[in-house]
Amino acid sequence: MRVGILGVGLLSAGLETWSIGRQVLTRRLPFAPTSLPEPEADVLPPNERRRSSLCVRWAVQVAQEAIVQSALDRRDVATVFASSGGEMGVLDALCRSLATTERTISPTLFHQSVHNTAAGYWGIATTCQQSSTALSCYDDSCAVGLLEAVAHATLEGCPVLFVAYDLPAPEPLNGARPIASAFAAALVITPSVEPLLPTLTLRLFSSQGRHATAMPDQELERLRLDNPAARILPLLRALALRGHDTINMNVLDDQLLAVEVDS
Repeated sequence: MRVGILGVGLLSAGLETWSIGRQVLTRRLPFAPTSLPEPEADVLPPNERRRSSLCVRWAVQVAQEAIVQSALDRRDVATVFASSGGEMGVLDALCRSLATTERTISPTLFHQSVHNTAAGYWGIATTCQQSSTALSCYDDSCAVGLLEAVAHATLEGCPVLFVAYDLPAPEPLNGARPIASAFAAALVITPSVEPLLPTLTLRLFSSQGRHATAMPDQELERLRLDNPAARILPLLRALALRGHDTINMNVLDDQLLAVEVDS
């Protein structure tokens, strides 16, 4: 499956936008994760933004950045949202409420507890009625989400917005499922491969002792390992370098997703 890339979104400490991230990944700027960015996500209507979780705002921010770059009408783009944990902050708040004597649950928190919350808020903000998928596959959520998005674009012949995101959960949940830092990224994928357009070619194969592609920079490699959504970092680096490379991503226990990048 071969597809083109029309837009990229990126958000993490030290990688606040794709413009900054591209310079960091090509070593034109140092990686300096000094403070956690606060996503604006201003595509959300004021009332929805006020009610939304931090997780939603991170996902919507990178989706918004990628869509703007693509110059597509956001109402015409199908979506795939991938997160290993989803709304862990909301889950923590619900569990704490249930542990009290009153056991009173906020309706707003309850409707935000589902795994497709970010996808739902994106649909509300953009009035998009195209196909939408929300999935989780533990540490391999990013690779499986990318595969789903590329397959959808290829089979349906339509552009697809792919969003991968994960945020640390509050303690004690984060002790059971450690995620050290917040990360979100997005790609706008098109089945139309045109000259000068960055392209991805995907195939699955048995790992047979081979490993996922690591980052050459130690700090960025730590970020890749610390957050399931950040497994996409080597692919983003290959796009930033504007050359040819093959990136391997883990899929389940015995497979790798090989992503050939031509940019």
